[in-house]
Amino acid sequence: MKLQLLSASVLAATTSIATAGEIERSGDPSMILFEKGKNYVEFSAATVDPSVSGTAIGPATGLPATGNIQKRYQSFAGGYKYDVNEKVSLAFVIDEPVGASVNYQGPAALAGAFFGTSNAEVNSIAYTGLARYKATERFSVYGGLRYIGLSGNIFVQSPGTAPAGAGPGTPYSLTVNKDFQLGYLLGAAYEISDIALRVALTYESKTEHDFKDNTGAGFKVELPQAVTLHAQSGIATDTLLFGSVRWREWREFSVQPGDFLSFSTGAPVNAPIASGPSNIWTYELGIGRRFNENWSGAFILGYEKDEGDLVGNLSGKDGYISYGLAATYETEAWEVTAGIRYFDIGDANSNVTAFSDSDAIAFGTKVAFRF
Repeated sequence: MKLQLLSASVLAATTSIATAGEIERSGDPSMILFEKGKNYVEFSAATVDPSVSGTAIGPATGLPATGNIQKRYQSFAGGYKYDVNEKVSLAFVIDEPVGASVNYQGPAALAGAFFGTSNAEVNSIAYTGLARYKATERFSVYGGLRYIGLSGNIFVQSPGTAPAGAGPGTPYSLTVNKDFQLGYLLGAAYEISDIALRVALTYESKTEHDFKDNTGAGFKVELPQAVTLHAQSGIATDTLLFGSVRWREWREFSVQPGDFLSFSTGAPVNAPIASGPSNIWTYELGIGRRFNENWSGAFILGYEKDEGDLVGNLSGKDGYISYGLAATYETEAWEVTAGIRYFDIGDANSNVTAFSDSDAIAFGTKVAFRF
């Protein structure tokens, strides 16, 4: 029962994180340590199709609407767990923790929207090594190191921005190659296997990545620290209640090369191209049900509060409510899971755009083997 229900919930959580907190694309990687089987291997993929658009306000009033500024994207992950003995487990995970794909290239944007032709890409990869020690039948501790690579490129075309030394409206562009930095995570878990109860708390450290602007001057981009609480429990025969609460210090996230200028106050001022106005809490709650020896399913709700902050023009979103379904077919040696998730994305305002009626749909699959 636990294997089937847990596999469904894992997939549901994976697809839900796809539009979570600022540029987050995957969450806490440590839950692979709790998978059953001496050897466990998994591969997962998700496709996310967002629709985020807005109309001009403030100084941009009268200009065309933006059209959809978010591009469809795919993300991938894989992991391996090995039980050394009854007390010690090791795991290795590869995933894409953050990412962004913004493009003001639609027909409406090209017709003269305030940020028309602007675009941005953020790419990442993380290699995580994990270990878990089971101190008693109910209590365990775990931790590991995470080696994260971050890169990106941006092109900004706006009447209110420019590179250093140029006048308002001059296009700004910057490409930064992948910078790798080392972080860590620590956690502890309490379990009662008879009722499928598990509560796990994970801390993930920040990483600070070093880049250079077009003049050669350095600047840093922080991927902020996070804390995640996972919980699950059997509530009836073949039925599991599960959920998570995740906090991440996105207020510390800022992309601010020294040669990027904003003229929003009249005089040129160095300002962030992108930043996180608030720390973000992400909530998940779901229920899983085993139908027979092979099939199980899960339904999950997700929520992020609409903070009401002024968002960046390369974001266009503030909070969401999501609804997801996942189904798993499982044998003793392998399992396949598929899931779908719909996001009702919260309305948001930037200094020149009111974004509304935005949404996204995510599809995910996972294949796992035990041997």
